[in-house]
Amino acid sequence: MSVSAPRFIYLASQSPRRRQLLEQVGVPHELLLADPGEDTESIEAVAPGEDPTAYVCRVTGLKLQAALARLRARDLPPAPVLCSDTTVALGQRIFGKPADAQEAVSMLRELAGATHRVLTAIAIAHDGRQHQAVSESRVTFEPLTTAQIERYVASGEPLGKAGAYAIQGRMALHVSHISGSYSGIMGLPLFETGQLLRAVGWPC
Repeated sequence: MSVSAPRFIYLASQSPRRRQLLEQVGVPHELLLADPGEDTESIEAVAPGEDPTAYVCRVTGLKLQAALARLRARDLPPAPVLCSDTTVALGQRIFGKPADAQEAVSMLRELAGATHRVLTAIAIAHDGRQHQAVSESRVTFEPLTTAQIERYVASGEPLGKAGAYAIQGRMALHVSHISGSYSGIMGLPLFETGQLLRAVGWPC
């Protein structure tokens, strides 16, 4: 453990929802984002036959390594670095972020009327030590008509979201059941985050 508790953490994520969740629990943070031109897309590529849990943990680990390299290259003050990644899985099928509206419609047609898993992995590094955890939740959508799906996709909300939806947005109207971590479904499971922060000396 560090001699003194860290005063802030670095968040290596562009997600405003993760920032909101850290603010909710009073964790000061600074963004540690990729440089222009830095390859971030290939990190999220799915390997053939990859298990969804293994996938989200692997991607989060790669994001953490990239963030640590960024920290060293920029010669920034030391502080814990936090990364997270979320994926949606229907059985063993991985649903990432839709490339366009058409793919969003296709994803939501498959998720409608079914129960899927939301897997969010988090990883933190500080003082040469790294810790990782994963949160698994289950979400059930009511059956959706084509018109409902197309109307939701037309709102623009599904783009940039794993599984083509945001649990804290309009899709909440169609969620009949949730089991697990609501904050994990949003993208940063606060229970597991608190555990990892305490592991690096943060006074949660």
